[in-house]
Amino acid sequence: MIQKTPTQTQTQQRLQKKSYCIMEDIYGVTVVPKEDLQLQLQLQPQKPSPFHLKLRVPDVGRALQDMAKTREAGEFLSGALAGAMTKAILAPLETIRTRMVVGVGSKTIHGSFVQIIEKQGWQGLWAGNAINMLRIVPTQAIELATFEHVKRVMTTAQEKWNQSESPKLQVGQLSLSFSLSWLSPVAVGGAAAGIVSTLVCHPLEVLKDRLTVSHEIYPNLSIAVHKMYKDGGVGAFYSGIKPTLMGMLPYSTCYYFMYETLKKSYCVTKKKESLTRVEMLLIGAFSGLTASTISYPLEVARKRLMVGALLGKCPPNISAALAEVVREEGMMGLYRGWGASCLKVMPSSGITWMFYEAWKDVLLAERRKSKT
Repeated sequence: MIQKTPTQTQTQQRLQKKSYCIMEDIYGVTVVPKEDLQLQLQLQPQKPSPFHLKLRVPDVGRALQDMAKTREAGEFLSGALAGAMTKAILAPLETIRTRMVVGVGSKTIHGSFVQIIEKQGWQGLWAGNAINMLRIVPTQAIELATFEHVKRVMTTAQEKWNQSESPKLQVGQLSLSFSLSWLSPVAVGGAAAGIVSTLVCHPLEVLKDRLTVSHEIYPNLSIAVHKMYKDGGVGAFYSGIKPTLMGMLPYSTCYYFMYETLKKSYCVTKKKESLTRVEMLLIGAFSGLTASTISYPLEVARKRLMVGALLGKCPPNISAALAEVVREEGMMGLYRGWGASCLKVMPSSGITWMFYEAWKDVLLAERRKSKT
């Protein structure tokens, strides 16, 4: 009989206490103690996982700072500030002009001024000024920024097409060549500026006219919005949009074309790189006068259509509105209120350009320095 030594007995006890792990693959089955397997896994270097999930919060502040430094943002903000400062100064003339255009009250500037003071006091001269400020700030910002951007895009496109061959369309034996050389970037930019700003801000223009013309029916902005939506829905805020676009297109095109052309011609004649503030004021005023005179009959028809429902006679279209004015007041009726309009448009245009160019010099000064 063989007696086991204490060492052999302890070894067997340790083996009995061990737990084993069964590992199987295509070649067979292997029994490995768990302690050895865990030790091997600890000694083996762990490979990094190829998948990483990192969540980063976007730096909104940095993005806004970068956007504010762009040329487009500077032009947008310059237009907004110029529009706000101009309208705050010229609000009384705007009120008188609107009343004369739509045929409310006196037919003279002095008579309209006296009537407003008698009925509404000095505050009446600023009737609808709150909505006017809300209207003019985005309108001027969008209009001037759109003009500058479209003008640059058109100029760049013309330069590229002049360097390379223009696109051609072949229809049988007929070859049509498309060229942008006959288009004026300034005129296209002016037309685009008027159309875009009108489409975006037309509801504010309608509200401003309602508050100005019918202060008894629409005493404040909230009542005007509620009543207009209740009576006509969303379409009421776009009353007269077609004649507005028809009137804005020639005005905006002529306005920007005149300003840019006169500015460049004057600088070339005087051999100057830029205009002084007084020169900007005068050239801007003359540009506004010319554009307003050309498009004023359409402005009269547009105002008639926009507030015609309030007076109980709303022409069906712009042609009918023009015919109605001529039938009732003659050809001179197409220019009724033109004097008041000039008194408003000329200083407004001049002051706007003066403030706009001044704010551009301030806001885009760093950009100019980086280029030099």
